[in-house]
Amino acid sequence: MKDTNLYVRGLGKTYVTNGEPHEIFHDVELTVSPGEIVSIVGPSGVGKTTLLRCLAGLLKPTEGEIRIGERALTEPVPELGVVFQDYSRSLLPWMRSRENVALPLESKGVRKTERNRLAEMALVSVGLEGAGQKYPWQMSGGMQQRVAIARAIAYQSEILLMDEPFASVDAQTRFDLEDLSLRLRSELGLSIVIVTHDIDEAVYLADRVVVLSGKPATVVDVVEVDLGRDRDQIVTRSLPEFADARTRVLRQIRRLDADPSMEAA
Repeated sequence: MKDTNLYVRGLGKTYVTNGEPHEIFHDVELTVSPGEIVSIVGPSGVGKTTLLRCLAGLLKPTEGEIRIGERALTEPVPELGVVFQDYSRSLLPWMRSRENVALPLESKGVRKTERNRLAEMALVSVGLEGAGQKYPWQMSGGMQQRVAIARAIAYQSEILLMDEPFASVDAQTRFDLEDLSLRLRSELGLSIVIVTHDIDEAVYLADRVVVLSGKPATVVDVVEVDLGRDRDQIVTRSLPEFADARTRVLRQIRRLDADPSMEAA
């Protein structure tokens, strides 16, 4: 059986500015199994988005390695789809939603009729049946983000990397998109790595929450979330297990953010 685990081993990233090195994170270890959702949280500016861009092959890490199975990841690959926070800039406004979804398939050499078929299937999977002829500017923010997710699905990515994907929509739409992510995981077997500032969202979605902190950042805690796969916005968030996981994550972030010296304690 093909190994589609995502492995991150000893990962580090350092920028050099005016001849001075600035280490963003180091020694990050992470494994994401097929069908698993992992949330990455931490204080603002800790390097979460930089880490996600390294995982996507958009940035080259300074040290360590990223693998999908036995294959080293050094550039963007079809197995990885990326959903950014700014959906309005990721969609081309002069293209209809079906064309936006189908566009990346051209680089695969997929014929136009097959591109359109895959795009329509992906739009249906995110609840946008019949919306293929709409332009982005004719759609709400939540619908535009669904189009961005559909594009990754049409590309037949096995792992979705999501960078604050629901931060720019209203609360109800955010809940709907969270539940959509859980449904796509169940129906398509997707793995999802999501960076978020919202601790409640991190716990609600994830099987594990990875907490980054420090300067340079490293993994300071991994919180297992034992809430099962069938989750409900009201019922799940009222469970004591949800409250326990949320409290543990919040305490780690607030403790280390307030007093970084405690990281070694």
